[in-house]
This record gives sequence, C-alpha cells and structure tokens, in this order.
Amino acid sequence: MDKKYFWYQLETDEVFNRLSSSTHGLAESRALEDLKQEGPNEIESKQKEGFFKKFFKQFASPLIYILLAAAIITFFLEEYIDSVVILGVVLANAVLGFAQEKKAENALQALSNMIVPETKVIRDNTKKTISSRDLVPGDVVLLESGDRVPADLRLFYVKNMTCDEAPLTGESIPVDKSSLPLEERYLTASDQKNMAFAGTYVTQGIGKGIVVSTGKYTEIGKISESIRESKEIKTPLIKKIEYFGILLSIAILAAAIFTFVVGLLRGLDILETFLASVSLAVAAIPEGLPATLTITLALGVKAMASRNAIIRSMPSVETLGSATVICSDKTGTLTKNQMTVTQIYTSDGNTFET
Repeated sequence: MDKKYFWYQLETDEVFNRLSSSTHGLAESRALEDLKQEGPNEIESKQKEGFFKKFFKQFASPLIYILLAAAIITFFLEEYIDSVVILGVVLANAVLGFAQEKKAENALQALSNMIVPETKVIRDNTKKTISSRDLVPGDVVLLESGDRVPADLRLFYVKNMTCDEAPLTGESIPVDKSSLPLEERYLTASDQKNMAFAGTYVTQGIGKGIVVSTGKYTEIGKISESIRESKEIKTPLIKKIEYFGILLSIAILAAAIFTFVVGLLRGLDILETFLASVSLAVAAIPEGLPATLTITLALGVKAMASRNAIIRSMPSVETLGSATVICSDKTGTLTKNQMTVTQIYTSDGNTFET
C-alpha cells in the first residue's frame, strides 16, 4: 500500500477509493479473502518459550553452576550420597520455579481467552457484529459511547464524538473528533482529530470510520512491536545473586587452591591434598540457598496472587520493592481516569455506601 500520504490528509471519498470500499461496507466474501492475506487484527505477543527451554532456564544462575560442578566432582570422587543430595536440591529448585512460571502463564492465558472483543460493522450494506480479530482494511466500523476502538480508523461521520486516547498518548482529556481532512503533514497521533486509534475509547457521541490499519500496523501495534524487540532487563535480585555467585566462586576457588598448595608445601600426599581441597570447596557451597530463594519468591508470588496480582516470572516479585522513585505525569497514567460513585444520598436523607 502506498505510504507517501497520510490518511488524515485525504478526503473521505479518496480514502474509500484507495481501499476499494464504500459507506455500504465490504462484501463478506471480499472481507474473508482480505483476512487470509492481511492476517487477523491482533497484536502478536512474544513467542512462547518451549517446554524444555523454559525448564532449563531455571538452571541459568551462577549458584546453580557451582552446585552442578560440585555434584560432578563428588560423583567422580565416589561421594555418591553428596552428589545425589546436591542434584536433588538443584532439580527441586528448577521444578518449583518452572511450575510457578507455568501456573502464572496459564492464568494469563485464561484471562486472555475470556476477553473476546467484538465490534459493529457494515458489510454487504448490513449492520453486523463480528469479532474484532476479523476486521480488515476497508471495513466500515460503527462507534458509540463506551466502545473501544478496534483498529485505526479514518472517521467519515461523527456526531458530538470524543475519544479518550490516554492509552496511546497519555493525555487524559477526551479529544473532540471531526471528519474533515487536515492539511498539515507529520502530525502526532494526538493532533489527528479525524482519526480514531486502536485501544482508545469513545467517551461521548457516535461515529463511523473506515479501517485503515489493523494489527501490528496500528499506532498501538507499532508501540507493541518496539517493546517486543527490546531486551529483557535483569531484576535487582538476579543481579545481586549473580554478583554474589561470582564472588563466592572466586572465594571458593581461591580457598581450594590455597589448601592444595599448602598441603603440597607440607609434603602431604597429592591425592589426599586434592581430595581435601575438593571437599572444602563442596562444603563451602551453600546448597540450600537456591532452594531457599525459590521458596521465598514463591511465597511472595502466592501473597501477590491473593491480592489478584499475577506474577509471571518469580524474580519479578521483588522488583517493585526495589523501586525508590515512581514518576507519574498526570491522572490517567497510574489511575483509571474514571469517576466512581462511593456514596449515594437520597431525598429522604438516607446514605448508602457503594
């Protein structure tokens, strides 16, 4: 599709011509064909990690590496009980972490499946209600107060229509909408008065618009794409554990080498000195620390779940506790930007709490 123009600059007739549509909407057969080519009107989420990748990710910790090394060494030294105990601790830690993340992922998926947004469209000159996933460019969408805009629309009819664009622009004040073309180029989303964007809400009035962008090509979809491409940031706890693991590894290695060297200088048997050094290293490793951390985080996740907050990754449960400053610019960013009735006063003097 030609991108040398902006939809908000075009007259509505020109928009319909470019999208081969009309005020009567698309033909159902044409919409189904376009849906196969364009794909569903949804924003792609991050590709899910496979079962094995998710499981083996639980072993990605310096402390776990030390424990695995200790298990291997004790096995070759024929200290089988110690080896089995260490491996048991490592495996229990991995299973617990995997189970918790899987449980959180299933809960999020269940919530997602419960929300099946629908929208009112005109197809074959008939008003229909369809799933928002089935929208394609050229569809005519009908909007009224309270509706969530399902895709990026070029409005061609409005009546006292305003939209809350806080999810996209951060501006909590509703924006008055128009159907007239705009002359300026390179306008920001907040200045495109004749456009209605996916993810925003109609707060007042009614309107009609033609779909110009769906899925990842919408303004909110572009933001989602940039977030998907961003790198994951380690939580403060993970950074501290990794730093501690490195320091501990260096300290254990230094102590083992020192013990081995002193034993050789004193004329002790090389094999016995080596075994003593390895035993010291194994004894210095805190086998219970990874399991203790996992159990502690799991308890934190459970406490958050009891307050209706789902934590997907266990280390994230302590991230908010590490925050020292929270910056917010205005209402509508951290708050819902919705007025709520808390008390009702009747004419006979009674008061009711809501």
